Amino acid sequence: MSIVARGPLGRLAVSAIGLEIFLGVGAIGGGAALMLGPRGEIIPLPISALAGTPFGSYLVPGLILFTVLGVGPLGAAALAWRRHPIAPLLALGVGLALLIWIAVQIALIGYSSAPPLQAVYLVLGFLIAFVGLGWLRQVGWISPRRSALRQ
Repeated sequence: MSIVARGPLGRLAVSAIGLEIFLGVGAIGGGAALMLGPRGEIIPLPISALAGTPFGSYLVPGLILFTVLGVGPLGAAALAWRRHPIAPLLALGVGLALLIWIAVQIALIGYSSAPPLQAVYLVLGFLIAFVGLGWLRQVGWISPRRSALRQ
């Protein structure tokens, strides 16, 4: 018995796949650059930015970025492409993981608007999470909220 559904991908699935691939490719590149140049040799980030964090270099943040926000979203996109029933939940999880990553980053090292990558990835996190929520609603995992007036 196969758990993979058949038929065309819906708009929310296609949206999730595109957004997850965009995030995953960027995070793999950024994470690899941080791991290969953990003292800012590849991406010119000052080590002083890590003051007050538990990190002495960018190695561990790079590893987290590479795996959680790089490999994870690509795996979620692959499962969505294969029409796996858990894909909508994974899309929501990817969006929430990105939102948490950016919130922790801002809390630890502060907000930087030059370049505005934190803002861009914050918006991307919300987009992926909203697509995941819509998709979960579409497949019946979440039912629309009833208003108090209708009860």
